[in-house]
Amino acid sequence: MIKKAAAAVISAAAALNCIGFDVHSSDAIPFDVNSDGIVNSLDLADARKSFCTGDLKKLRDFVLGIGGGTERGYDSDYTINEELILEPKGTIHTGEGTFYGGGYEGGCAMLDPVSRDYWIVAMNLADYNNAQLAGAYIEVTGELGTINMLVTDLLPEGKKGDLDLYVDAFPLIAPAEKGRVPVSWRIIPLDTAENAPVCYKYKEGTTEFWCGVQVRNHRYPITRLEYLNSDGEFIELERRSYNYFESMEMGAGPFTFRITDIYGQVIVDEGIPLEYDDTVIVPGHVQFPE
Repeated sequence: MIKKAAAAVISAAAALNCIGFDVHSSDAIPFDVNSDGIVNSLDLADARKSFCTGDLKKLRDFVLGIGGGTERGYDSDYTINEELILEPKGTIHTGEGTFYGGGYEGGCAMLDPVSRDYWIVAMNLADYNNAQLAGAYIEVTGELGTINMLVTDLLPEGKKGDLDLYVDAFPLIAPAEKGRVPVSWRIIPLDTAENAPVCYKYKEGTTEFWCGVQVRNHRYPITRLEYLNSDGEFIELERRSYNYFESMEMGAGPFTFRITDIYGQVIVDEGIPLEYDDTVIVPGHVQFPE
């Protein structure tokens, strides 16, 4: 096993060297492209834009555990769907920030009731991406400082990168009299997910014949939701722009859900009951890793 691991290191190191990555530093883990101390799918996401197909496959095989091992800091014990990785973790977005007075009630993400413990923000149409970033927790920076905000609403007229901050939050990052200012932002882990599992809210009108379900308290934004059918196959649920996944085939439950976040991380949550009361939040049993 040690010889195989060494061979994989040499092979992947050669691939990385061809695009200029420094894999010889004694202070760093080889192939740790984003320098977070571990080699996993996020390094793969960072590297895939620069690799030719053959070299990318070598790194992918290593990341997925072929010849790898946790004794060298490699993460080989996770489930990942690399095709669904939206962006590398920590990606910085830039745009313009404005302010408005809505979002705590009736926001496009349909997250009512939104806790007043959060600052809230509306996101441009491109980054919102058919509700993919609904409920995302983001760190927003302007000329006066940085605050954390929950994405609860949509900014249809905004350009990619633009944000519309809650009116009381805007002065914390820029002078209110400016009205429109440069901002940067990045996705961060949702704070309430640190010590609690994901949970679910069923849409008004849900029955065993039609179901709308929303995932909440996810550490990172959700890319895909699937349920396990009676044939043992996971079926993807259709996502709506108002932040619910819907199906006419799920039945009466209980359900096994498979959920994928924007970093390709996959969790499976079993024994989730169908709830007809749309005011009830149904707790799950699992949470995404950091």
